[in-house]
Amino acid sequence: MKDGARKVGVSMPQGARIPAHEQVYQKLRAQILFGEIAPGEAVTIQGLTERLDAGMTPVREAIRRLTSEGALEFQGNRRVIVPHLTDANISEIIFARQWLESHLALRATERATPAEHRVLTEMDDAVDHAIQQGDLRSYLEMNYRFHSRIYELAGAPILAEIADGLWLRFGPSLRVMIGRVGTQNQPDKHKAVLECMRTGDAEGAARAIREDMLQGMEQIRRILEISDADR
Repeated sequence: MKDGARKVGVSMPQGARIPAHEQVYQKLRAQILFGEIAPGEAVTIQGLTERLDAGMTPVREAIRRLTSEGALEFQGNRRVIVPHLTDANISEIIFARQWLESHLALRATERATPAEHRVLTEMDDAVDHAIQQGDLRSYLEMNYRFHSRIYELAGAPILAEIADGLWLRFGPSLRVMIGRVGTQNQPDKHKAVLECMRTGDAEGAARAIREDMLQGMEQIRRILEISDADR
C-alpha cells in the first residue's frame, strides 16, 4: 500500500498484516481522494467489487465507512456517487482549513527536526517533478503526502484526522480542476513553508500554508463555477 493512500492517524504495529477489509477501504478511499472516481459518477456495488478485485462484504463495509465520512452518497438501486461540491461546501471547507492547516503547520514547525525538514523537502521535490512531467496522479498524491506529513508532525492526532478527512471532500474536485488547468499552473507555497520551518518561524509557516490552501481552494471554486455555467 502506498504511503499516500494511508489515512493519517491510522497505524499498524510493525510487521502486522493489514486485514482484507481495511485494504479494500484504503484502496477505495485512495481512488476517491485522488479523483479516480469523478464527482457525480455513479458506480454500482458490483462494479466496485470488480474494480477493487474484492468480495462484496468488504466492499459494502468500505462504502459504509466512506459514506459516513461524506466521501460517498447512496443513490438507490445499489449505486453510490462521489458528491459534487457546491459553493457553500467550498466556503465551509475553506473556513475549516484556514484554522486547521495554520495551527497544524505552527505545531509542526515547533516539533520538526532537521531530519523531518529533509523528508518534507524530498516530498516537495517530488511534487515539483510531477508538475514538470505533467503527471497528474503523482502530483495529487505527493501534494497530499506533503500536507499529511505536516499533520503528523504536529502531534495533534484529532485535529490531523479532521484535516485529513476534509481532503476526501475536495480531493475529487481538485483532480477536476487540475485536469482543466494542468499541473504547470499549480504554484504553491511549499518552499515558503519549508523555509519558515527550517528557521523556526512557526507563525510564518502558518501564514504560508494558509496561503497555499486558499490559492488551491479558490482555483477549485472558479473551475466549478465554469462547470456549473456550462451545464
